[in-house]
Amino acid sequence: MKGPDFLADLDGLEANRINQLVVLPTLQTTRDPDIFAIGDCASCPREGFPQPVPPRAQAAHQMASHMIRQINNRLAGKPLEPFVYRDFGSLVSLGEYSTVGSLMGFVVGRSMFIEGYFARLMYRSLYKMHQSALHGHVPTFWRTIVGLLSSRAEPTVKLH
Repeated sequence: MKGPDFLADLDGLEANRINQLVVLPTLQTTRDPDIFAIGDCASCPREGFPQPVPPRAQAAHQMASHMIRQINNRLAGKPLEPFVYRDFGSLVSLGEYSTVGSLMGFVVGRSMFIEGYFARLMYRSLYKMHQSALHGHVPTFWRTIVGLLSSRAEPTVKLH
């Protein structure tokens, strides 16, 4: 994963070696407190870990939700809160009939490897949740119906 080249020289903001803007735990850039960065373009420190928050969809979704609260705090004159990433695990679709993943231990107290039909159902549910968050419930419903009725080619390997 590498950020776009224009981020490396974006108005004097600090960027790391893979063109991500370096941010504080509040998601503010290190050189301008009025500029925030989230998602794949942000290198956000993760307390207790040597590596920053991983550039994954779940991290970007959590950052976006956190950023909404940050904007409201900023407009109300309240202090900004640090972003805390929670890793819920990963799911990988390995084609039409196989899915594998690991779930972090919020239910059973440790991480758990999953595969097969249950993993596939979880993957499809997560994918539909992402579509609904981006496009809304009604367009996602219609895309699902059209997808069931058509035989359109889709990528066979996906990571969520």
